[in-house]
Parts: sequence; C-alpha cells; structure tokens
Amino acid sequence: MDAITISVVKGALESICDEMDTLLIHAALSPIISETNDCAHGIYHPETGETIAQGRIGLPVFMANMQFTVQAVLDKANRSGGMRPGDVWITNDPYLGGTHLNDVNLVVPVFVDGELFALLANTGHWMDIGGGVAGGWIPTATNIHEEGLLIPPVRLFEGGEPVASVVDVITGNVRLPDMIAGDLTAMSSALRRGEERLRGLVDRYGAEVVSACQEEMIARSEREMRSYIAEIPDGVYEHTDALDNDGVTDEPCLFRVAVTVRGSDLHLDFTGTSKAPAGPMNLARNTTISSAYVALKHIFPDVPVNGGTFRPVTFTIPEGSVIAAQYPRPVSGYLEVVGRVIDLVFGALAPAVPDKVPAAFFGTTGVVTVSGDHPERREYVVGVFPYPGGYGASATSDGQVHGTPPQSMANFMSIEVAEHRLPLRFDYFAMREDSGGPGRTRGGVGTTYAFTAWSPLSTSVLGDRVDHVPFGVNGGGPASGNEVRFRTGGTEWVPPLRSKYQDLHLEPGDGVVVSSPGGGGFGDPLERPLEAVARDLDHGVVSRRRAEEDYGVVVAAVEGPERRPRYRLDEAATKERRDVLRQQRKAVRGAGSAFPATSAAVDSDGGQR
Repeated sequence: MDAITISVVKGALESICDEMDTLLIHAALSPIISETNDCAHGIYHPETGETIAQGRIGLPVFMANMQFTVQAVLDKANRSGGMRPGDVWITNDPYLGGTHLNDVNLVVPVFVDGELFALLANTGHWMDIGGGVAGGWIPTATNIHEEGLLIPPVRLFEGGEPVASVVDVITGNVRLPDMIAGDLTAMSSALRRGEERLRGLVDRYGAEVVSACQEEMIARSEREMRSYIAEIPDGVYEHTDALDNDGVTDEPCLFRVAVTVRGSDLHLDFTGTSKAPAGPMNLARNTTISSAYVALKHIFPDVPVNGGTFRPVTFTIPEGSVIAAQYPRPVSGYLEVVGRVIDLVFGALAPAVPDKVPAAFFGTTGVVTVSGDHPERREYVVGVFPYPGGYGASATSDGQVHGTPPQSMANFMSIEVAEHRLPLRFDYFAMREDSGGPGRTRGGVGTTYAFTAWSPLSTSVLGDRVDHVPFGVNGGGPASGNEVRFRTGGTEWVPPLRSKYQDLHLEPGDGVVVSSPGGGGFGDPLERPLEAVARDLDHGVVSRRRAEEDYGVVVAAVEGPERRPRYRLDEAATKERRDVLRQQRKAVRGAGSAFPATSAAVDSDGGQR
C-alpha cells in the first residue's frame, strides 16, 4: 500500500470521527456535551473490535475504554444472533469497558456488500442517570445502584427503528427525560452521519483498499510506539502516590506502579495498590488500562491513536484492588483515580526519560454539581462544573495555566451559560496565585472561583488532592493542594473530608468557594531565569514572598501602578542569595537534592512528609 493512499485514508477516517464529534456537540441537549465536549467517537475493526481511528475533539479518557466497550458489545451480539443492519446497541456498564454510569455508549455496525465492514461507536455524558444525587457524582456511594441506572449491552434500534420499550425504561429512570431523549437522538444521528461518510470513502477507494489501509494504520502505530519504548533505557521504574480518602472513610488509598522496560515492550505492574475502598473512588480494570494509555500518549504524542498503539503494553492489575473494581463497587469517583494512574506513570518514567515526561498535573476534576428548581424557567435543572487547573512543568516549558483535566479535557461551562441555565451568580473566576509548583520551569497555576445561589439549590462536590498534592520532578517542587469551602448562614467552613460532600442545601445567599491545585515544578527552582521570575511576578501568578523564598530572587524595585506593578530584580544580589540557599539545601537534604525539606511527597505508607 503506497504511503499517499494510506495518508489520505487515515486523514479521511479521522475527519469522519471529528465530524461525528462536532455534530453531537452541536446537537446534544445536555450542556456537559454541548458546552464541555464530554463525548467521543471512533471507528473499530469488525472482527477484533480494535480502534482504527478516533476523533480529536472528544475526551482522552475514552481512548481505550471505547475499544473495550465495542469488544464487549461485539461479543454480546455474536452470542445473540450477530450484528444486523439497522442495529444500534447501547450500554453504560462500567465493568465491561466504560467509565461511570453517566457515560453512555452507542455502537453501530456498518455493512458493505452484506459483510460487516466496521463498527462505529460514540460516548456521550448524560447530565443525569438517576441514582441518589442529580448529576451522578455521589461522594458517599457504596454500591453501583446508588449511582444510577446500569444498562447492559442491548439493542436500542432494530431494523433502523428504536426499541420503544428500551427508550421508555431509560427515560423513566432519569430526572431529565426530555434532555436525555434529545441526547439519544443526537448520538444516533451522529453515528448515522459517520456511516454515510464511511460509505462514501468506501465508494471512492473500494472496500479492499480501505480495509488494507486500516490494517496498515494499526500495524504502523504499533511499530511507532515500539520505537519510542525502545529508546527508554531498560530497567524497572517505580512510583507511589495516594488518594486522600474514598469519600466514606477518612484514610488514604495507596497506589504503586513498577514500570518494566525491556527492548520495545513495556509492562506496568500495580502490585501493592490498596484494596477497593467502600466509597466511589474505584476504577474498573479496563479504565485503568485506558488511563495508562492516556499517560503514554502524553509522553509520546506523535503516535496515532488506534489498536496498534496499545499492543506493546501489558499489565499486572491486582484483583480486588481500587483499580480493578468489580460489580457492585461504585465508580462515580473514577476520574480522581484516573488522575492518580496517569501521575503514577509520569512519576515512574520521569527519571528514565526526563526530556519527555512532565511533573504531575493538578490531578483532580473536583466536580461540583448543583441541582434544583429554576424559579424563572419553571423546570428542574442540573449543572456540572469540572475543575480547570495547572499542568505539570516539563523540561522545556512551564505548565499550562487553567488547563482542562488531562484525563478528560472537559471544558468548564462558560460563566454566561451557567448563569443563564442555573439560579446562581459567579462572584469571581480567577487564576490562583502561588498554586504552581516551583522549578526551573514552573508548574501551571490553578483556578479559583466562587458562586452564590439566588434560589434554593442542592450541591455536591467530589474531588481530591488536598492532602496528597501534585508532585514535582527532577528537583521541582510540589503544587498547592485543592481547597473547597462552603458558605452557609453567614459562615464559611470546610467539609469534613476536605473535598467531598453530598447534597448540601443552599439557601439564597449561600455559596461555594473552590480552588484547584496547580501543576508540579520541573528542575531546581534556583536555576529559573530571572526574567521568567519577573514575568511571573508581573502576571500575578507568583507572589513576592514565594519568589523570594522558592526562587531566591532579590527584588530591586517595584515600578508602575499598584494594580499592575512591574518588578525589577537585582541580578548580583540574587546570585549571591541563591548560592547561600544552595549550600543550606545541600546541608539539609544532601548533595544533588534541589528542593527544601518542606516539599510534600508520599512516603511508603501513603502518608505525607
């Protein structure tokens, strides 16, 4: 197969997925799809169910999960008469391949000349799936059925027509039936568009050529990923991290990984990770695998996403652990665990390939949900706010400021849309000063915001990274941790589990204040260029106190107006001060250690030092 044909077909398949993403985002009624892009589309192999192409607009966390879901649906179909033209299958079973119950998957077969040619699939996050809390994030859940409606793989359409009884069961078990019915229509329409575009590609090149290109795309991705892995020095690389608690018991949950590199093969062994907790901070085994793929894709971004990308990587995941949830374990806190798995891979491989691996990102989606009756719109409303925060610094650049969660990429709903849809007003929405970890390159800063209810609302929050903060690498410092505060009855207070609370009633005038973590720093902060520190001071991302303490700078003058000061640093005095600090730090931590002993890190027992 010539390179030009492969390139054109590859681009066409990716464009089909992108078009399905765009269509669903424009057509969906749930704002978490239309505003935050919480969806994904892909094309899959008709026999193995492996990913052939995936859209570039959808969320990374669905990268391998959709492949596992397609494979599970294909297996179920093959045991019940096989795939048929006009079928649309639906499931949200997190143990088969999904994430949590709100992420609903549709799978459609595409037939060419009577033979199954490909499978199309999408995922859309629904605003509600029933369960004990509107929105689906339940910090105190101890059973999957508390979190909502679990849909096994079943036919939603037969012969091109919807199965009314299945639709009725779904819409009869959610708080927003009209919205969910609209999302179902939008999701199935997007897949129909994808089928039309795929048939057009087959008509242009022929089924044999397109199939050959698909096989070669998978093979090339495997070769490319193996070439990158082969560049990592052979060895075993380990890292440990922890969750603050599981939402029910206030005890840390420990995570361990040992990454073994042998030639072009890479093995991740999670032995030593804590057992599955009582609360919702669990991850199904397939989602753990997908999370590791997300981390590797961040490290090796050039490799196209398809089934070949995943072939060189194998896993040891302990049964009964927090990262191998089985029915009926709750999973609504899965995104927090996804973040930990990504950071584990980053932390392990940072010493091996420091030029490619960043420090820890902010590591929590910190989802705040609100729900209640809108007095003006006269309808029940649900709002979901996933955190933006800081990314970890890398060898060549500072971490991104105010970034979407790397595991999900879900956007924060725009302030204007939120205030239009929900009975609340935002007090402020700003960068969080000093939240990025110090380093030669600085971690990105997080975000702080507050809103006030003007009508009765119920709110819940499900986050982490308060006690165990995002770490720095190669001598970089940790970021600031998560902060959640409620304002009720004129009093501001922190929830008992710091970043987790369920169904708090807000009266008019009550509110929520949240501040996301930044990302970890990279390298010795005493090596950060003075012009970069001055820029941080000018932009308000680092305070003068932290610039002096962490970066060892000496401020010569502060010029300009009070609201927009400009800092001038004393180069000679800064050099002298940094030399003194280096000697002090060597005495405390030993030669070669850059950051002071106050750095937050996780000990072998999961505690913080």
